[in-house]
Amino acid sequence: MELTATFFVMLLVLIYLMSSIKIVRQGFEYTIEYFGKFTSVAKPGFNFFPAFFYRVGRKINMMEQVLDIPGQEIITKDNAMVSVDGVVFFQVLDSAKAAYEVSELYVAILQLTTTNLRTVMGSMDLDETLSKRDEINARLLSVVDHATTSWGVKITRVEVKDIRPPADIVNAMGRQMKAEREKRAQILEAEGSRASEILRAEGAKQSQILEAEGRREAAFRDAEAREREAEAEAKATAMVSDAIASGNAQAINYFVAQKYVEAIGQFADSPNAKTILFPVEATQLIGTLGGIGELAREALGDAAPKKPAPPARASRRGGPFDSGSE
Repeated sequence: MELTATFFVMLLVLIYLMSSIKIVRQGFEYTIEYFGKFTSVAKPGFNFFPAFFYRVGRKINMMEQVLDIPGQEIITKDNAMVSVDGVVFFQVLDSAKAAYEVSELYVAILQLTTTNLRTVMGSMDLDETLSKRDEINARLLSVVDHATTSWGVKITRVEVKDIRPPADIVNAMGRQMKAEREKRAQILEAEGSRASEILRAEGAKQSQILEAEGRREAAFRDAEAREREAEAEAKATAMVSDAIASGNAQAINYFVAQKYVEAIGQFADSPNAKTILFPVEATQLIGTLGGIGELAREALGDAAPKKPAPPARASRRGGPFDSGSE
């Protein structure tokens, strides 16, 4: 009988000891309550708290956790209805505050994030909500993290996953984007045409400048040639005048013969002249050419004696190139 009682007592002691031992897994913390009042936190590993006096209050996950924000309809500043969903990443830093400062920690974080998401996106236009996700995430993170500080929770990230505008707005945005791209294409095409016209005008301008410079150079050369020709003509006239003054009749004959030949050449080149009548005889033209040759020999210093001109017939009239002594 005594042996049975001893065994029963030892069994009760063993059960009591087993009930007093608390094994906490890594990544968790347990709150310990003494007759319902929080006293301490059980860290990961072996913990001993006398049973019936101490008990585990809350088991708190200390690892970083993710909370999904369900999709919801939000009205933007320009009265556009969009559907938005997201995720929240958070970590409990103080297990006691997370257990006793707020009831239903996950629900509280979800509701707080949802309301602030509506507030932040409701203050933006539709274009801003689509193009400024980083700004939305940063504002949500700042607001939610500040609100959850008293709960012993650290909000690490808030991310907007998807923003879905209505179908009619999506179609309007597509048409707007198409019109904008067509506008840009037309602007680029106009700028290209403008640049092409400018380059073409610059080329024409440069061509005209070069052509004008060429005409100026040609005019300058022509004027110089005419000046030299005039100088040569003046020099020849002076020489003929000197020869006439010295009593040489062949000089005047050469001068008149030259003008005579030029006049005949102009008659021959005239497009209206079909028939040319010479008011001279062939012997007169031969005599004229002979006078010109004689004058050329004198100019070249020919020492040969001059042949007398053949006597003219009595019935022939004197030509303009005959010498004064017949």
